[in-house]
Amino acid sequence: MNHRSIMLLVCLAPLGAAAQQTAEQTGQAAQMNLNALATGIPAVLPHNSSEGLNGSPYLEPRWLMARLRTSASKPLAPVALKYDVLAQRLLMRPDAARTDSLQLDDQLVVGFELNAPATATAPARIRHFRRFTETADRQQQGEYVEVLHEGRYTLLKRYTKQFVPAKEPQAYSYGPRLDQIRDQNQYFLLRPDKTLVPLKLTLKTLQAAAPELALKTVPGATKASTDVEWAAVLAAAEKK
Repeated sequence: MNHRSIMLLVCLAPLGAAAQQTAEQTGQAAQMNLNALATGIPAVLPHNSSEGLNGSPYLEPRWLMARLRTSASKPLAPVALKYDVLAQRLLMRPDAARTDSLQLDDQLVVGFELNAPATATAPARIRHFRRFTETADRQQQGEYVEVLHEGRYTLLKRYTKQFVPAKEPQAYSYGPRLDQIRDQNQYFLLRPDKTLVPLKLTLKTLQAAAPELALKTVPGATKASTDVEWAAVLAAAEKK
């Protein structure tokens, strides 16, 4: 190794150490910012006097890694997250070795991204959620909606769940008394003029809400059934 190479390594060494120190400080700050959002152990969902529960209060029963976005634009460390749709709260698990969870104070949270792993029917993907700011209902404006497609038109999915307690046993009734949590999801199309149109995911209703798009000409439009497939149809139509 010549003298010039030695001098170059000597000069680069402090830069590498400084970069590593900066990265560590950023990581520590991100973790501290995330910890500051924790409010404590969440309450247990009531089950009344039933013999079980059918359904789940969560968007996903699994803990999924997520990246939170805040209005303060502070960096936040990735965290294992659950979205409790029934109670409209975000739960985090700060350590994979722990079995308990913490509720987030999400007043500063404007959205989050979930890393959804691959399944037997769908590849791995990142799911985007943000506040439902476009709705006229002030109570719903604080809820999170999933952005299925975002372009000139934006396809949104609002998740809602209803808790139905088990009925009192009747004469000649058999089987366990189960509480139920029922899904009551809704879809909306946000038009370029900022009009929010509630709809069902069918070719007819989508075409009526987006008359400028030639949805019928998109391959697979007549066979689309899932919201992911309809999001792909909208994306393809907007490219034409």
